[in-house]
Amino acid sequence: MSQEIGVVGSPDFTTGFRLAGVRRFANVPDDEKAEELDEAVEQMLAAEDIGIVVMHDDDLEHLSRNVRQDVETSVEPVLVTLGGSGSSSGLRDQIKRAIGIDLMEEDQQ
Repeated sequence: MSQEIGVVGSPDFTTGFRLAGVRRFANVPDDEKAEELDEAVEQMLAAEDIGIVVMHDDDLEHLSRNVRQDVETSVEPVLVTLGGSGSSSGLRDQIKRAIGIDLMEEDQQ
């Protein structure tokens, strides 16, 4: 079964992904994140046809403790955060958790 990418965030954040062909997205305006972000993320995590969920790193701060824990421990779909104060090592850790190996390990030797 083919899996899709899902994007959750502000309309400004999701637009680029939509233009690139991502069909699954949840627009959550900045002024509604406190009320709507948890539900949007939970729906993406529950969707069986989504393999990767993309969010802006700063949006993690708007999640409730329980949803944030679900996101951080989810293997499928895996959450990938972009932007914000996060670093590329965060992406590396997310990929390692998702597939079980460190793809960048050979590059450092």
